[in-house]
Amino acid sequence: MDQPIAIGLAVLALVLVVAAILWSRRGKVEKAPLILDPHERLRYALAKTRGGLLDGLKKRLTGAIDEQVIDSLEEILLRADIGVTTTQRLLEGLKQAFKAGTLTSEAQVLDFLKGELEKMLGGEAPKLREASAPPTVIIVCGVNGAGKTTSIAKLTHFLAHGGQKRVLLAASDTFRAAAVEQLSTWASRLGVEIVRGAPGSDPASVAHDAVEKGKSKQFDYVVIDTAGRLHTQKPLMEELKKIARVGTKLIPDAPHEVLLVLDATTGQNAIRQAKEFKETIPVTGIVLAKLDGTAKGGIVVVIREELGIPVKFVGLGEQPTDFAPFDAKEFVAGLFR
Repeated sequence: MDQPIAIGLAVLALVLVVAAILWSRRGKVEKAPLILDPHERLRYALAKTRGGLLDGLKKRLTGAIDEQVIDSLEEILLRADIGVTTTQRLLEGLKQAFKAGTLTSEAQVLDFLKGELEKMLGGEAPKLREASAPPTVIIVCGVNGAGKTTSIAKLTHFLAHGGQKRVLLAASDTFRAAAVEQLSTWASRLGVEIVRGAPGSDPASVAHDAVEKGKSKQFDYVVIDTAGRLHTQKPLMEELKKIARVGTKLIPDAPHEVLLVLDATTGQNAIRQAKEFKETIPVTGIVLAKLDGTAKGGIVVVIREELGIPVKFVGLGEQPTDFAPFDAKEFVAGLFR
């Protein structure tokens, strides 16, 4: 056999082997490790944000600290989506501390940023609002694709406390049959009851029936799903107002919580969504989904600073257990260690 032909066949064989390996691995996604400790789960979820923020800061803080070095931190903070206004506040604070002589090392800069971010985020973990007498009514809203249905499943798992609390779901996203079926599947998996209406039925009537059942059957929580909608769709936003009103006929102080699900990976766009929803319905808290999939976790700070709405829960993965109440101290620690 001629040498060129032999080489050609060898190359072809190598290509076929590589192709076979790639084909065998198609569709396989590396699963996140099972981490039982909630603090470590949060730290793992913040890996992408921490990598960009902490690594970037450390590279810029290798030498002597001065105002020029402090100014150079702006790009790093903005890349983590901490926001222009908040970033400027942090930089001004750093410069004042430097002029006062209390900022001379990398460790002191990092400690300053940690302390300021904790204060901006409100310190203590915000509590879920509870009804004076059951059920506590929770409306969950958000745009399509934000992770709303999955977040409802995680919230339900969290509220149920291993079956000690009774949770009733309301499938008020009647515009999409697939949404009702998806929520029903989660209800079955989690072992909770669900109230659902016919496809295309009035979403508010489904919510009303759920609150009525929740009250008469002494459920601890009623969690109401709503149609995934764009914040620019005014008719659907009006429908959201209607859903919020129906519970008050049965329980005067309902809804007790209106949780807005935001996709952490969308960054500043999440702020625009939140502003629109806030103008329509009294949003009481944020569920920040997909925190594990973004390098822009600093958006948490902007939400609190610009909107005054506390982040109450964060989504840390795909499983029902990958969900935790937001804690400012733990969040900031996860960014810097």
